[in-house]
Amino acid sequence: MGSPISHHTSHTMANGASSSNSGCHGGGSSSITHHTSHTMANGASSSNIGAHGGGVISSFNGHYQSHLVESSLVNSATDLCDLTTNIKLRETIELDQADDSTSTNTSSPCSSVSSISLDDTDNSDVDTIISGISTLANFKIIDSTLREGEQFATAYFDTAQKLKIAQALDEFGVDYIEVTSPAASPQSRADCELICKMGLKAKILCHIRCNMDDARIAVQTGVDGINMCIGTSSKLMEHSHGKDIAYIAAKAKEVIEYVKSKGVEIRFSGEDSFRSDFSDIVKLYSLVDSLGVDRVGIADTVGVATPMEVFNKIDALRKVVSCDIETHFHNDTGCATANAYVALEAGATHVDTTVLGIGERNGITPLGSLMACIMPTDREFILNKYKLEKLSYLEQLVAKFVSVEIPFNNIVLQKCD
Repeated sequence: MGSPISHHTSHTMANGASSSNSGCHGGGSSSITHHTSHTMANGASSSNIGAHGGGVISSFNGHYQSHLVESSLVNSATDLCDLTTNIKLRETIELDQADDSTSTNTSSPCSSVSSISLDDTDNSDVDTIISGISTLANFKIIDSTLREGEQFATAYFDTAQKLKIAQALDEFGVDYIEVTSPAASPQSRADCELICKMGLKAKILCHIRCNMDDARIAVQTGVDGINMCIGTSSKLMEHSHGKDIAYIAAKAKEVIEYVKSKGVEIRFSGEDSFRSDFSDIVKLYSLVDSLGVDRVGIADTVGVATPMEVFNKIDALRKVVSCDIETHFHNDTGCATANAYVALEAGATHVDTTVLGIGERNGITPLGSLMACIMPTDREFILNKYKLEKLSYLEQLVAKFVSVEIPFNNIVLQKCD
């Protein structure tokens, strides 16, 4: 597993001010931090520590620079006076230490250092950290270009375009293709049925509300699975459907039992999960897990979640449910890819993506960006499972259909080393 490397350089000026830059990575993977410490002649020091939740392997390279001061940093008579005082003080301390050493020890001043063997160093903590590094090579992609992507401002996919996108996604190797609810319109239902009959390797999912009418229509289309959702935040419970958690639990139970009886996969997701009362989410997801749901979904519907929040909540959820965990991250703050990555580190198993990240408002986690983010960690898994050489065509196809230019800084992936 590749490890992010954080370089931090900090400089303390002669007047006591300091400049600092620290690298930080959250989410449980190991990082290597290079720490450079510079002590200036006035006694001030510069320091850098790169932090990483769950354990840090640090390589320190500290240099005591009592006689090394850049002239540009000394700007006043006061600084020069302090400099002279500090140098004299340090010289006095060094002389005293030298006298003590010669009176009790005739060996080389460096003998105590040179006698240390690296083989004798206790590496148990380092070994524990390294052994605890997990791989991400067990996740699945649910591409939602034909569902979430249809909410993009300029997306008006006709049937032929949907079939081409579905075929291209399947050739790339996504695990699931999610389409719009067949209950949305007769055309949506007809398109869903056509895609189900294409004979693709990817499983076909459709998105529905938490009600029996939607569930019955979905099952009739021949989909492999159903992604059911209902608002669970206080705002959505008040302004969207007007129901409470008890009602949601009862309806979810009814739909889950029906869909499972038909041999179809079922996911339950609380819309706006990250702004919901998390104790409600835990209780509700524990219930649906006991009912045999295949996945629970946790959705950052308005794109406000931070990576640390994502890790903590997914980690907590992973400890209370045994089913798979699907994640859906909107990109309003630019954190969708980072949030998807740390969600996988915390125990999520499925990530929702779209081609080029298209979707409502700023869209969701882009398929290409997720691939690029995971490549350094699980390169072999990505190359063996997904056909990266197909990504460029897929992105050009979708860009053409929604009338946008591929961004100048779009991720470019290649199979070669």
